[in-house]
Amino acid sequence: MQHNAPFPKCLKLALPLYKKLKVTFLAQPRKFTSKELEEYNGKNGKPAYIAYQGKVYDVSQSDLWRDGEHMGMHQAGKDLTEELELAPHREEVFEKAKLIGELV
Repeated sequence: MQHNAPFPKCLKLALPLYKKLKVTFLAQPRKFTSKELEEYNGKNGKPAYIAYQGKVYDVSQSDLWRDGEHMGMHQAGKDLTEELELAPHREEVFEKAKLIGELV
């Protein structure tokens, strides 16, 4: 089906700019197995990823996760759902972390 309506002037003006922009498409969330998650333990320059309630977060940039360890109590590269049941905080702490995938 073809539209015969004229191309809006405001879009004609923006078209050259739009063509220069790099467009990023959101991909499907990456799926991690427990074994794959273990590789991201924050040791030897590797990123520090943790899982909580089926979601995988990158905590590499957090000062609280130096070398893949949090407060001497938690290690990156693991599903921390059960461990965090005893923690003084809940999922609100992940609002500052980057969600990167899901645990399958």
